[in-house]
Amino acid sequence: QVRLVESGGGLVQPGGSLRLSCAASGFMISSYAMNWYRQAPGKERELVAGINRTGGSTTYIERVKGRFTISGDNAKNTVYLQMNSLKPEDTAVYHCKAFDVAAAYWGQGTQVTVSS
Repeated sequence: QVRLVESGGGLVQPGGSLRLSCAASGFMISSYAMNWYRQAPGKERELVAGINRTGGSTTYIERVKGRFTISGDNAKNTVYLQMNSLKPEDTAVYHCKAFDVAAAYWGQGTQVTVSS
């Protein structure tokens, strides 16, 4: 059974850090590109960061460049999103997605709240 489970969200003060995890089961992350998305209340879901199958190429939206880092650990079959210098506008539910030309799989999401 294909499954993605996100974890690591929580409440953090502005300027703080969190590391989100996306643990995959039922497939190998090395066979799929992986993206992190987020959706804030009342806003559309947006792509935050992505990594290709080999891990050799990453992409970020401008607003998180220099603050967020996406990475993968094939041995743990897990993708991470390291988030530093968090801002209140980073508050959202964060989802991971695994996809190729034939299929796409989503996790249930993890809440990140940045507030003092």
